Amino acid sequence: MSRVVLECAGLGKRFGDFAAVTDVTYALREGEAAGVIGPNGAGKSTFFNLLTGLHRPTTGRVVLEGRDVTSTGPHARVRMGLARTFQLVSVFDSLAAVDNLVLSVLRAREHPPAAWRFMLGRARAEDTLQEALAALDRVGLRGKAGVRVAELSYGEKRKLEIAVALSLRPRVLLLDEPLAGLSDGEIVEVLGLVRALRGELSLVLIEHKISHVLDLVERLTVMHEGRIIAEGPPDAILRDATVRRVYWGDGARQSTRRAAIGGEG
Repeated sequence: MSRVVLECAGLGKRFGDFAAVTDVTYALREGEAAGVIGPNGAGKSTFFNLLTGLHRPTTGRVVLEGRDVTSTGPHARVRMGLARTFQLVSVFDSLAAVDNLVLSVLRAREHPPAAWRFMLGRARAEDTLQEALAALDRVGLRGKAGVRVAELSYGEKRKLEIAVALSLRPRVLLLDEPLAGLSDGEIVEVLGLVRALRGELSLVLIEHKISHVLDLVERLTVMHEGRIIAEGPPDAILRDATVRRVYWGDGARQSTRRAAIGGEG
């Protein structure tokens, strides 16, 4: 059995009187592709924020590559091999696509350039530029290298964000609803990118529509009201009575809820 690369135990986060995440224990193994699903407000993004260090947990701990990182900031976790994307695309609209990659390529290096060298133009040295272009090529955006990000489509921005995450050389990648807001054609393209990553790194994907991840992940974790309510192979999760009740409800509500998450029955 492969080793655990990212785990948490008893993880919880409160915002005042509101418990966003409660007593979550989770483990991701090397090379695994896993999915996290759940209704709106289930605590999925907060869970990612706790794993990546954007939020400090109220309870519990996070361990990355065998090291307790509960009190470690997000930048340090990135340098340890943990990268992520966000529910809302997070890229620099005012820069060209390639310059978004130049910044992340430099950030991923063991010895980033000093500020004065960066400001004097060393950022776009040939090796850095080639690495940035290779990342764009990987997600099908090489032809958009010089285009200002504000002029890209939303789907292209999503692919650029994935390229930025990959340029950080992660061993663990968390994707927070990478299909949100995409057209049907863009969904197919992004799913193809994610599918190509399987086995190359450890992957966790948040998604609402179960149909989009059934053949993509080996394990599904279901969150509801801040807790994990079910976990297992996708086919077993679809048959789980609690999961079906949370997603589809009973009686007349079922057809509407099924359509909302992709039509699974």
